[in-house]
Amino acid sequence: MEFKIYDHFNALTDYFDDWNQLLRESVSPVPFLTPEYLAAWWETRGGGEWPADSKLVLVAAFEGDRLVGVAPLFAAKNRAEQPALMFVGAIEVSDFLDFIVTPANLPAFLSGLLDFLLNAPGLPQWEVLDLSNLLDSSPTLPALQAEAERRGWPHEQTRLQPSPVIHLAGDFETYLAGLDKKQRHEIRRKLRNAEADPVEPGLYVVEDPAALDAEVDAFIDMMAQDPEKKDFLTGPMRQHIHNTARIALEKSWLHLAFYTLNGKKAAANFSFLWENRIWLYNSGWDWEFRAYSPGWLLLANLIRWATEHGISEFDFMRGDEDYKYKFGGVDRFVERVIVKVKGDG
Repeated sequence: MEFKIYDHFNALTDYFDDWNQLLRESVSPVPFLTPEYLAAWWETRGGGEWPADSKLVLVAAFEGDRLVGVAPLFAAKNRAEQPALMFVGAIEVSDFLDFIVTPANLPAFLSGLLDFLLNAPGLPQWEVLDLSNLLDSSPTLPALQAEAERRGWPHEQTRLQPSPVIHLAGDFETYLAGLDKKQRHEIRRKLRNAEADPVEPGLYVVEDPAALDAEVDAFIDMMAQDPEKKDFLTGPMRQHIHNTARIALEKSWLHLAFYTLNGKKAAANFSFLWENRIWLYNSGWDWEFRAYSPGWLLLANLIRWATEHGISEFDFMRGDEDYKYKFGGVDRFVERVIVKVKGDG
């Protein structure tokens, strides 16, 4: 493999189609590793999570003219103030991250990548690889540990968060039958009450590019009604949400759904519809309608829609919120790996 380093996403634009094709065959085929999403994340450094002077270290591996691997990294001081190389997308707003490489090429890619990062001219100083949000099923975890042990480098892996997912098969009734009896009854009761209530329910998904900014602002305003999210929604973070929605709509995998009551927005889910899965990125609801449980009603209707359209998984992504388990979420976990270059720093 021949490794090349880039300091701007535009330098790889001609390879974006190849990157996306490789991603679908890679160790972690997730929407957060598309070049479009990562480039949008980099514009705001994750909504201001990382300083503007962070340095992009975008490493691509080629066999001839064929793209066979990507290490989307950036250089900055990590939370422990160590000079580090981290995944573009880290940490808070990109649920799953990894290298973009097929399982068959992973060992050779990691070995070549680490050799390259030790000797690449002009690379910012780094002491550790600090890699967050790797799914516990990723073959990168054992492969990276084996490579670190081979080199005699300290390696540490820690569990960060659960990430529940629903595996869907069959129709909506089949899905409900797999839930706890009490929860199944509760979902059915809320759906019946909504249908019988004189307040007319509705559901729509944003598709009009001209309306996108206003719809995203409405979604953010709903999020901000939650005191725990209000401080999170800084100016740069709002811009990140807008950037992400724009690129997802352009690439036809935005699924921004609003549940309405009497024509007024009552709840919203910002999701990605990507590779036959729904990835629930964030949610909000208008507290004026809390008596109707609009968030639950929207989620139940989206899961019903997913079963009707043959969607294979409904991914709640990171976080252990109670509702995810009430709706049948089964835990996976995301991990963090720190590899230190022995003798450096």
